[in-house]
Amino acid sequence: MGLSNNITAVLNFIALLCSIPIIASGIWLASKPDNECIHLLRWPVVILGVLILLVSLCGFLGAYWYKETLLAFYLCCMAILIALLLILLVLAFVVTKPDGSYGVPGRGYREYRLDGFSSWLKNHVVDSKSWNKIRACLADTDVCPRLTQEYVTADQFFVAHISPLQSGCCKPPTACGYSYVNPTLWLNPVNPTADPDCFLWNNDQSQLCYNCNSCKAGLLGNLRKEWRKANIILIVAVVVLIWVYVIACSAFKNAQTEDLFRRYKQGWA
Repeated sequence: MGLSNNITAVLNFIALLCSIPIIASGIWLASKPDNECIHLLRWPVVILGVLILLVSLCGFLGAYWYKETLLAFYLCCMAILIALLLILLVLAFVVTKPDGSYGVPGRGYREYRLDGFSSWLKNHVVDSKSWNKIRACLADTDVCPRLTQEYVTADQFFVAHISPLQSGCCKPPTACGYSYVNPTLWLNPVNPTADPDCFLWNNDQSQLCYNCNSCKAGLLGNLRKEWRKANIILIVAVVVLIWVYVIACSAFKNAQTEDLFRRYKQGWA
C-alpha cells in the first residue's frame, strides 16, 4: 500500500471516529422526554452519524486494499453527507436563534411565550395537527410528577431552576396569581384575566397546563436548549470531517498519480 493510500486509510479512520460523537449526540437528543414525543426531530442526527460511520468504513477498506471503486464511492457519499450535516446545522441555528423566554421577579426559573420562537418551529412542531399527540405523550412522562418529589415548599420551588418544559407545562403562568400548594397543584387565581392560559390550567394531573400556549413554548424552549448543546459537538465533528475530506481528496489524486507513474515505469521496463 502506497503512502497516499496509507494517509487516506488513516483519514478515513479519523472520519469513522468522528461519527461516534455524532451518533452519541443524536442518541442523547432522542432520549430526552420532549424529543421522544416529537418524531420529526428525533432521529436525523443518529441516521446521519450511522451513515457517516458506514461510508467512512468503506473508505477505510478501499484505501487499505486500494479499491478505487470504494474510494470513489466514499468521496461521493461523504460529500453528500457533509452537505446534509451542514444544512442540518444551519437549520438548527436559524430556527433556535429566537428565544421566547422572559424573567419572572422572585423566581429562579424563566417562563416562555410562544410568539418568541421561530415560525418554523411553531408550524412544524407545535401546530394544531400534531399537538394532541404530543400533549398526550408529555402527560405520560415523569416530567411533571418528578417536581413533586424534588420540591416540597413554595420557597424551594420558587428558587428552583426547572426546565423550560416543566415551567410551561407543569404550572400556571405566574401572572395568573395562583396560590402554591405543591409544584403541580395551584388554587385561587388572583388575576385570572392576565393570560389566556390562566383559564386553561387544570389541577387534574393528566391535564395541568398541557393545553396551554406556555406548554408549547416550554417545549420549544427545551428543544432550543438541547439542540444548541448538541450543535457544539456537531460543529466540531463537521469541521474535522471537512478537513479529513479535503486531505483525502488530495491523497486520492496522489494515489492515482502514483499508480499511473508505476504503470508507466512498468511499461518501459
